[in-house]
Amino acid sequence: MSFAGKQVLLGVSGGIAAYKAAEVVRRLVGEGARVKVVMTAAAREFVQPLTFEALSGQPVACRLFGPGTQPLEHVALGQEVDAVIIAPATANLIGKLAAGLGDDLLTTVMLAATRPVLLCPAMNDRMWDNPVVRENLDRLSARGYQVLPPASGDLACGAVGPGRLPEPELIVEAAARLVTPQDLAGARLVVTAGPTHEDLDPVRFLTNRSTGKMGYAVAKMARRRGAVVTLVTGPSSLAAPHGVEVVPVRSAREMLAAVEKHFDAADALIMAAAVGDYRPESLAETKLKRGKDHLEVSLVQNPDILKAVAARKGRRLVVGFAAETGALLAEAGRKLREKNLDLIVANEVNRPDAGFAADTNEVVLLSRQEPPVALPLMSKEEVADRILDWLAPRLAARRQEEPGG
Repeated sequence: MSFAGKQVLLGVSGGIAAYKAAEVVRRLVGEGARVKVVMTAAAREFVQPLTFEALSGQPVACRLFGPGTQPLEHVALGQEVDAVIIAPATANLIGKLAAGLGDDLLTTVMLAATRPVLLCPAMNDRMWDNPVVRENLDRLSARGYQVLPPASGDLACGAVGPGRLPEPELIVEAAARLVTPQDLAGARLVVTAGPTHEDLDPVRFLTNRSTGKMGYAVAKMARRRGAVVTLVTGPSSLAAPHGVEVVPVRSAREMLAAVEKHFDAADALIMAAAVGDYRPESLAETKLKRGKDHLEVSLVQNPDILKAVAARKGRRLVVGFAAETGALLAEAGRKLREKNLDLIVANEVNRPDAGFAADTNEVVLLSRQEPPVALPLMSKEEVADRILDWLAPRLAARRQEEPGG
């Protein structure tokens, strides 16, 4: 996971949006980060330090001087972390940072900070549109600050417009890219996810137990590593990963058409979808009624998307999945060879802690050149990262081999 073992400094300044910073802390800690919070005096008028201490498990820093402070804390805080997030960043704080002022703990920390900074402005819409504020942000951007623009919507003053602090999940995603190696920057990936639905009649369809969690995790983590991601997804209740192009489909034939369309401009395909092998030969025009003791449905094979796409892959890489209930390595190895894949991710789906619907997975990575790599039980996002760890250097090597690379 992107934040596992990482240290993050969260600076909170004095605006009504300060309450949202608590959710940012919760999400960061949930992803494995160690979070240190620095609050301005104005921020403490909106949220008590105890809130952040309870969520982070760390004492909150508020003052340059006084009991509990360290002589060089303002220097160490911005250097001992992997990234700095300021959320919310008020117009006042932005002005101080742009001018190089250091009149409290947070501004002094920022003068000494040497780590990547994500600035999340939040203010009244007229303040946001003020040329001075924009000039200050331009100055900070020129110094290397990453600025996450505010969202539009209802503001505390009653106005409607730009100035809202972005939602915590967006802040965390933007921060993740600061602490994640951008080893897929510029790479274009097509990722598939979810089940397919094959209609039997106007109200019924054939499907499987896939939720899309594995494919969505791959898309999310690839985006964090800098890839341009197109997610071709069957029906799923999951929220789309931020920054990912989503192409919704229902049937296997729709998924094939979408994959073929987007694969032309891609560097790799990661086929995590659980595509139905069969579909009804014909679609009943009206709902099938109860009455007969037996109902026979004739099924025909769906297209093999992996095999069809891999047959024309050229120098592109194709990664498949093998969801099995037995003979795991034998079946995965057969699919690897017969479908002309570069890597296959094999897992047993008849376990409650792995496979469909679970948040964790236990897989084996099989490729043509290396021996199988068995991964222990881990979160699906961690599995996704391990797949991308395999993919990234190979894509980089292929880019180097291209003319002008």
